[in-house]
Amino acid sequence: MKRIAAEYLYTLDSYEPLVNGFVEYDDDGTIVSVGECEDVGKEETFYKGALVPGFVNTHCHIELSHLQGKFAKKTGMAGFIDQINALRDISDRTSRMECIRKWMDRLWSQGVSAMGDISNGDESFPAKAASPMYTRTFLEVFGSEPEDCAKVMESVGQLQEKVAGYGLDAAPTPHSCYTMSPELLTAASRAALDSGYLSYHSQESLQEEQMLVSGSGALYENRKRLGMSTPPVTGRPSLFYFLDRIGKIHPAPFEEHILLVHEVCLTEEAADAVNDKLKNAFVALCPMSNIFIHDTLPPVALMRRKGMKITVGTDSLSSNDTLDIVGEMHCLQKAFPYISLGEILTWACRNGALFLGKEKGLGTIAPGKRPGIVLIEGLDADGRLTDGSFSGRII
Repeated sequence: MKRIAAEYLYTLDSYEPLVNGFVEYDDDGTIVSVGECEDVGKEETFYKGALVPGFVNTHCHIELSHLQGKFAKKTGMAGFIDQINALRDISDRTSRMECIRKWMDRLWSQGVSAMGDISNGDESFPAKAASPMYTRTFLEVFGSEPEDCAKVMESVGQLQEKVAGYGLDAAPTPHSCYTMSPELLTAASRAALDSGYLSYHSQESLQEEQMLVSGSGALYENRKRLGMSTPPVTGRPSLFYFLDRIGKIHPAPFEEHILLVHEVCLTEEAADAVNDKLKNAFVALCPMSNIFIHDTLPPVALMRRKGMKITVGTDSLSSNDTLDIVGEMHCLQKAFPYISLGEILTWACRNGALFLGKEKGLGTIAPGKRPGIVLIEGLDADGRLTDGSFSGRII
């Protein structure tokens, strides 16, 4: 049995840390016990910083890792999509797969124990299968033309057969309201709900809202210029359109785990609808991506007031300078300084494990669990994150 200790130990059974806390664990990483040190001077291994459970990155596009540093910032969603279309295949397959492997290794070494990842192809499957990190792969579906629905679902079905050969948890999932026909949004959502897990880009930008509310804005004009069909104009926040489409699958309430990614434009009316209809809804905050594309952040105060279950993601290296959960947490702490580090860690660890259905082993430091132990260094005198904070995996 091994024992380590630190200035702060966040078990996450509450938001408060154990000051001068210790954790004991077996050779395989199983937690044996936790507590407060009686005499710090007698601890053989005592770290300056905070010991925390392994992180859960609930939203990543690891297959876009070759695009680091290639995108212009603050272009809005329409400009971002234009860049994706132009640059997505800028590297050859071998180079893309090497970037995926490198960043999977980096995420693990920084302390990510589990990840919800978006895939549009098969290039990430080998790296995921070889990694000690748990991943659930969301096979993302696009298609704006109604007549293409059957063909698109057949294609993603073939991809699902391929990923099954790697022994990975995976299923189709819808992308967003503006990239899918109504028929495809429902079909992909049905496949996702059948698996028990759905991830959906929701209310990510004002341009998305303008498209659904009034049939206007840069994203709407972008779609029309490309000759693509657009979703129906509803006059309501786009989240209601998603709720209406999945309502054709089965009546509310929905017990499946549904991750709403971004929610930058969440309204009180939409938050109430989520709480009413989705009993296992989670929100993935990717603040550094939101700033990269739109220079804005989601209404975290509203989410907290409504009791929504918040998680943390990094999004991709097409919309972020790096993939760093500590960086995302620091971004949130700077924007919302009234929120404690313990609460933000709960989002980044415990809630993410709950979304992925892995809370029995991950997300908190408790006897019998194997969440991984991560050290966060570079805290300030009050135990808060700083610009120089960074993380590394201990076990």
